[in-house]
Amino acid sequence: MNHTKTSRYISLILRHQPEVIGITLDEHGWADVNALIEGVNRTHPLNREILEEIVRTDEKQRYSFNADHTKIRANQGHSIPVDVELKQCEPPEILYHGTGEKYVSSILKEGLIPKSRLYVHLSKDEATAKQVGSRHGKPAVFAVEAGEMHRQGHVFFLSENGVWLVKHVPASYLHRLY
Repeated sequence: MNHTKTSRYISLILRHQPEVIGITLDEHGWADVNALIEGVNRTHPLNREILEEIVRTDEKQRYSFNADHTKIRANQGHSIPVDVELKQCEPPEILYHGTGEKYVSSILKEGLIPKSRLYVHLSKDEATAKQVGSRHGKPAVFAVEAGEMHRQGHVFFLSENGVWLVKHVPASYLHRLY
């Protein structure tokens, strides 16, 4: 069974608006699984079995359970201030960022900024960045001089699902590929 709409709703709740279903997240972004199921189930079909399937089969690995599966959180992408205990890591020399063509001129001026999120999201390969950019219309892909940024003091994190995160990418570290 396709649970895409339910998964998107869970993403909205765990990353942006837990109050929509009357739950709160702790300081690390964890929500009580039973409260989440109860709240989501008011508008979208959800039980523990469906939730386990959504977490297990999500191709982007958006969610994690704690060890005993009593708590759940989004791995990254939050617009609300939580500390998902990201691992600070040395990035590869080059990372990639995909976006829509319509954002290119502002990126060339301001660099990459997180906007409503806590971090700028970067991909480890060009193909993933292109796929991300395609969600915003005609894709535009930038190469990011992540290694040089790191040597200059910028802090990078690697999320549980392999997305690289950084607070800001100044325009001087960007090279448009297309």
